[in-house]
Amino acid sequence: MKPLSVFRPLALALMGLSLSSALWAQELTVSAAASLTNAFQDVARAFEKTRPGVKVNLNFAASGPLLQQIRQGAPVDVFASADEETMDRAVAAQLMAPGRVDFASNSLVLVVPASQTKPPATLADLSAPAYAKIAVGQPASVPVGRYTLEALRSAQLEATLQPRFIYGDSVRQVLTYVGRGEVDAGFVYRSDALLDPSKVRIALTVPTRTPVHYPIAAVQASRQPALAQDFVAYVRSAPAQAILQGHGFAKP
Repeated sequence: MKPLSVFRPLALALMGLSLSSALWAQELTVSAAASLTNAFQDVARAFEKTRPGVKVNLNFAASGPLLQQIRQGAPVDVFASADEETMDRAVAAQLMAPGRVDFASNSLVLVVPASQTKPPATLADLSAPAYAKIAVGQPASVPVGRYTLEALRSAQLEATLQPRFIYGDSVRQVLTYVGRGEVDAGFVYRSDALLDPSKVRIALTVPTRTPVHYPIAAVQASRQPALAQDFVAYVRSAPAQAILQGHGFAKP
């Protein structure tokens, strides 16, 4: 088992929050995929309004590292992943309580810097010399990276483009690379691409054999099991679904 320092940022954040814990009757810690950052900030605040005295603490990162934190005993109550595969691993390891559900879906898109006047019209166009640097998520830990490789393999482009890959530790890092013009193109989710149209533009939607679904479940070791299940149910409610769709997510 790795030392607590592996998930030290989360532990330190929780320690800091504990100083004001007396203000709250209950606290809930939700670990969610990086692509959910903006949407879940709004969902959490809406949930708090329905539960006076409840504080939702949010922890965002790529789905793989979040699962590792839970494996190593991080104090997490709810886990929301950007893919079924990561949640499958969590369930297989008996880390999740019963009640797993899908709550949103998304699309893989190819984005380029907003200043790009002639974006690629097809994936094959990425073979051109103009696309010397292409940002993708780390396939081993970032779901968008796995979706990307799956799409490029289907298009028989993986071998050609792989030498040009610049790997990001989360989908938001990939988005940052593109928005800063540090790469020529990148693969992110549609919801991320819509965050700042002044910096990035969607070149095309990329079909994926595996649907981009987001599952959520309470963590088996949650210190707030009933409240964790309530949050899972709320994410599927009409008000939360409206928030998610307002951030570019589609129905599950």
